[in-house]
Amino acid sequence: MGHRKYSAPRRGSLAFNPRSRAKSLESRIRTWPSLENKPSLIGFAGFKVGGIQVMTVDDHEKTPNFGKPLLNPSTVIVTPPITIIGIRGYKKNVYGNHVIFDVYAKEFPKEISRKTTIKFKEDVIEKSETLIDSVTSIVAIVSVTPSDVGISQKKPFVFEINVSGNNNKEKFEYLKTILGKQVRINEVFHVGQLMDVSAITRGKGVEGPITRFGVKRKQHKSRKSVRALGTLGPISPAVVMYTVPRQGQHGFHQRTEYNKRILIMSNTEKENEIGINPSGGFKHFGIIKGDFIVVRGSIPGVPKRLIKLRYPLRSSQKKIQEPKILEMMI
Repeated sequence: MGHRKYSAPRRGSLAFNPRSRAKSLESRIRTWPSLENKPSLIGFAGFKVGGIQVMTVDDHEKTPNFGKPLLNPSTVIVTPPITIIGIRGYKKNVYGNHVIFDVYAKEFPKEISRKTTIKFKEDVIEKSETLIDSVTSIVAIVSVTPSDVGISQKKPFVFEINVSGNNNKEKFEYLKTILGKQVRINEVFHVGQLMDVSAITRGKGVEGPITRFGVKRKQHKSRKSVRALGTLGPISPAVVMYTVPRQGQHGFHQRTEYNKRILIMSNTEKENEIGINPSGGFKHFGIIKGDFIVVRGSIPGVPKRLIKLRYPLRSSQKKIQEPKILEMMI
């Protein structure tokens, strides 16, 4: 008989379906938290460097290790300044969001011409101010250049970052003050703050169901195969359901990880700042130049990959407390 003698739970995880290749090396943030504080950017971007160990004092109250040394596997992200190149207004209807106006800065970084051709227009700001009442949301169009941190890619990344606040007029006035200027990481995030991280994971090619879904191996004396499924489903209907774990693409997916804590925020070019570079530089990245942050835990992607940062969407953090750093093991 081919049926099971005893019932058993299904094998393989149905999470993250479908497991297909990402369309781009740049992840997309589709959801932003709604914050009621004064207008400010609630996102940033950087590039992954590598992993280190950070020894801190455990400041989580009501835990057995409170006040004791805690070893934190951490990830270094280099965060060059982002340039505010434009302001965009959206209007939402039953068919989704539609662009109402775009306002661009007078001067752009010279690398922007590699990405797109946009021109400054004198009367756009005045026309846009008359449309603010009909706008649903206002976002900032920003650019970040990989070559600023020593990466060979010259073409910049251009994407949108949302702005906190409820008043669209205040948002527009705030974005006008920083239009065409550079914004640094310490103007958006703070040490000890939680944030969400979005990136494209490391690609691993085609893998079988054992590695891809975590399906259990069959016994070593099983017929023909060990690392294959016992059955693809019933004889009727004669189709293979989407819930059956099959071989396919593993890795190179877009993933978002929540509530990553910033342990260190520093700059390599200032005096009396934390020295982060090992002798010879980080493996697969090199020497860090400029601003960087150290985040507790792992982050998706390979070194030099674009990492997008966002204010936490599911945070329960009541106060921002700066961690006490005892030692860094690079």
